[in-house]
Amino acid sequence: MSDHVAEYLSSGPSFGEGEVIERIETFRKRRPRLRDTVVTLAHGAGGKASAALIDAVFVEAFRNPLLDNLGDGAVIDLPGGQRMAFCTDSFVVQPLRFPGGSIGQLAVHGTLNDLAMVGAVPSWLSAAFVIEEGFPIAELRGIVADMAAAAADAYVQIITGDTKVVPKGAADGLYITTAGVGLVPAGRDLTPHKVRPGDRVLISGTIGDHGMAVMLARGDLAIEADINSDTAAVSGLVERLLEAAPSTRWLRDPTRGGVGTVCNELAQATDLAVVLEEEQLPVRPEVNGACEMLGIDPLYVANEGKFLAVVAPDEVDAALAALRREPNGGDAVEIGRIADEPAGTVVVRTGFGGTRIVDMLVGDPLPRIC
Repeated sequence: MSDHVAEYLSSGPSFGEGEVIERIETFRKRRPRLRDTVVTLAHGAGGKASAALIDAVFVEAFRNPLLDNLGDGAVIDLPGGQRMAFCTDSFVVQPLRFPGGSIGQLAVHGTLNDLAMVGAVPSWLSAAFVIEEGFPIAELRGIVADMAAAAADAYVQIITGDTKVVPKGAADGLYITTAGVGLVPAGRDLTPHKVRPGDRVLISGTIGDHGMAVMLARGDLAIEADINSDTAAVSGLVERLLEAAPSTRWLRDPTRGGVGTVCNELAQATDLAVVLEEEQLPVRPEVNGACEMLGIDPLYVANEGKFLAVVAPDEVDAALAALRREPNGGDAVEIGRIADEPAGTVVVRTGFGGTRIVDMLVGDPLPRIC
């Protein structure tokens, strides 16, 4: 038990075992508070430390109704009844090339996918580059070519940008920031407040491919496995889903922090339970084996070409059929459901009939994977 939990439990009169458990759960579901005095790698991992930093520094300074939603992008009402989605993302992955992709592809796919998660049809991107002095021009050309191809494949254009060059040693080769704009069709409202008990949780494919591919590509670990990143634009797949299941409640791509952290964000936003079925979680044997060797739960390992969807019970079959007809949706599966209790919590029902609680990611077991 952490010192903070112990302090919380001791802050009142004595109580029984049931009350102890209730107070632990109440404490665990609180938004994390920033206690650090310096930024650590954990603040960039997408888990508890990231949430604490965002709340205490950025939301505190920039607070406004559009930002307070803390979704993958902001949806803005325009004159004439149209709605525009706007999002931004930065990419610092190392190595710059990895099995299945590159930082260039990732920079396009990541922002396109953030737009898709709020129901937008992506239209335009911007791209900004921070380049370290001495970076090979040929390598830069290759990464930019990857970006151009990824954008063309998704029928979007990169229409503005910026470049900065910093002295050698002031950056690790290349960093890229992209921002995206798209329009949200009338009637779409993919937000947590639409989620209801009994809804089903789907995932569009296998878990943890990207994060583990990048980790092994660094060559720091004595592990060999045939794992490719799943980096891909999912906007077309999302359109097929929404055509087949128009009552879809909510979408999210499980990037930093993985499925476990994203499900916790949903549980806390709705004050409902996300109940996952362990035997239905789609994890490739190679990814599962590497995770076991590293002592990492696949639920915390990032994807960059998959998404979670909460759909109405009567649309599950249509949703899965639509996803599975597409090349990047063939492994789509139902992995759980939404329940009333335990409120604000993610639990996994194990193959042995027990349950375990899945908390938000703590620490940073997979640094700089996007």
